[in-house]
Amino acid sequence: MSSAAARVARLRELIADHNHRYYVLDEPAVSDAEYDALLRELQDLETAHPELVTTESPTQRVGATPASHFAPVRHSLPMLSLDNAFSDDEVRDFTRRITERLGRASLLFSAEPKLDGLAISLRYEQGLFVQGATRGDGASGEDVTANLRTIRAIPLKLRGAGWPPVLEVRGEVYMPRSDFERYNAAARAAGGKVLANPRNGAAGSLRQLDPHVTAQRPLAFLPMA
Repeated sequence: MSSAAARVARLRELIADHNHRYYVLDEPAVSDAEYDALLRELQDLETAHPELVTTESPTQRVGATPASHFAPVRHSLPMLSLDNAFSDDEVRDFTRRITERLGRASLLFSAEPKLDGLAISLRYEQGLFVQGATRGDGASGEDVTANLRTIRAIPLKLRGAGWPPVLEVRGEVYMPRSDFERYNAAARAAGGKVLANPRNGAAGSLRQLDPHVTAQRPLAFLPMA
C-alpha cells in the first residue's frame, strides 16, 4: 500500500472514531479545530489522489446532487408503528387483549419516553451503508439515502468485523430540543425561516430534495432494532 493510501485509511479510521465518540457516546476526544484539520487533510489527499475516493469516506457525506423526487423502496419486512391510547378505557382494553392471548392474569409493563421523529431503515451490505428509507405506509417508503448520509451519527461503514452480508438497522431520526432551539435562534437572527417543532423539523429535513440543506439541520439518530 502506498504512503498516501495508508494515510487516507488511517485518517478515515480516526475521523470515524471521533464521529462515534462525539455523536454517539457524547464523549469528544479532540477539539473541533483538531477534527477539522483531520478532515481537511483527508480532503486534500483525496483531491491529489482521486483514485482513493470511496463512497464510505467521511468526505462524501454531502456530495449528491439535488433529487427531483424520492424513489420508492419496498421494505423486506413491514415497518410497523406503535398504536395510541387516549383514555383509561383504551388502556384497559389493551391490557385485556394481552391477558386473553397470553392466558395470564398478571402482567408486568415497562414504559419509556418516545422519541418523536421519523422512523427509518438503514441497509448495510458487507458493513457499508448502501440505502436508507422512510417507513412510508409500512410496506414501502422513500429512498432518502443521500440525506441520511449527512447525519454523522449514522456510520457509513460499520465498526469492527464479522458483520453479516446484509444487515438492516431500524431506528429514529430526530432533532434534540436544545439543538432545535439553537437552530431556530440562529435562523431568526439571520432573518431566515424557523422550524415549527422538533418532529416536523426532523421529518422535513429528511425529505429535502437537496442533501446540502439536510446537512445544515441538527439531526440525530437512535437505532432501535
